[in-house]
Amino acid sequence: MNTSPGTGAKCVVLFTVNGEAKKLFVHPMERLLDVLRNDLRLTGAKEGCGEGECGSCSILLDGMLVNSCLVPVAQASGASIVTIEGMSAHALMNPLQEAFLECGGAQCGICTPGMILAAVYLLEKKPEPAPADIREGLAGNLCRCTGYMQIFEAVSKAARRRVTK
Repeated sequence: MNTSPGTGAKCVVLFTVNGEAKKLFVHPMERLLDVLRNDLRLTGAKEGCGEGECGSCSILLDGMLVNSCLVPVAQASGASIVTIEGMSAHALMNPLQEAFLECGGAQCGICTPGMILAAVYLLEKKPEPAPADIREGLAGNLCRCTGYMQIFEAVSKAARRRVTK
C-alpha cells in the first residue's frame, strides 16, 4: 500500500477558512499549505522551505500561529483557519502595512505574509512589545532580503501607532 502524502483514499474534510465553511474531498496527508494554495486558490501563504523553518506558509489555526507546510489537512478538520487573505479587515493590518512600506520591511514578498501574521499574533498578545519581544515573536520567520532591522522597526512603529490611537 502506498502511503506517501497525496496518495491513497481521499476523505471529506470540513473546516472554516477566513470565516467561510469549506468541505473538501482530499487526501488526508496532503499538506494544508497545498490545499489552501491549489484547491482554495489562497496563495498568500508561500512555499518557502517545506520544512517548517522559514514561516512563509504561516497561518492561524484555531488562533495559533502555525506553519501550514507541516500540517496534514486531516489535522485541520473542524478547525478555524485564517490566512493572510482573511486578515484584510483586522485592525492591525493598516498600521502594519503602512509601517512595512515606510520602513522598507517588505522587499521580495516571500516572507511578508508570514511576517505580517506573526506580527499580528504578537501584537494581539503584547500591544506594546519590547524589541526583544519583537525578535522572539518573529523568530520563526526567515527573510533573505531585509536583514530584519527594517521588519523589527516596522512592527515597533505599528505598535506605537496603535497605542497612540
